[in-house]
Amino acid sequence: MLAEAWRVYPNEACGLLVAERGIDRPIVRFEPVENAADSSRVFTLDPMGFMKAERRADDAGLEVVGVMHSHTHTAAYPSATDVAEATKPLVPPTWHWAIVSLAWGFPELRSFRVTPGEGDVMTLAGIVEERVVLS
Repeated sequence: MLAEAWRVYPNEACGLLVAERGIDRPIVRFEPVENAADSSRVFTLDPMGFMKAERRADDAGLEVVGVMHSHTHTAAYPSATDVAEATKPLVPPTWHWAIVSLAWGFPELRSFRVTPGEGDVMTLAGIVEERVVLS
């Protein structure tokens, strides 16, 4: 994830988090996906890249459990835009939202769960930080 964030800098990087099937299984793989927005401020997972990564995970008996993206200008904390995306009806509420910040010239990685209906975009309530372990 960190390498991908640096590779596409100054644009935002993005990709999918893949884990073994089951509840709260450890993330075992990161699948980079092109940022279709081609932007340093927002990300949009390329739909074809998303589909291919999801298919690779499924073929390996794994499942997509979240998304990673980088912040090039702000801290590794969900923005109002991130919260709005995370709470869309088709996004699983169990998804992990990993964010890599490169705003200060060194990487900062944090992960969150964003729970719809437990807050609003203005207060950013409903955000719970998770422990990140890199191996």
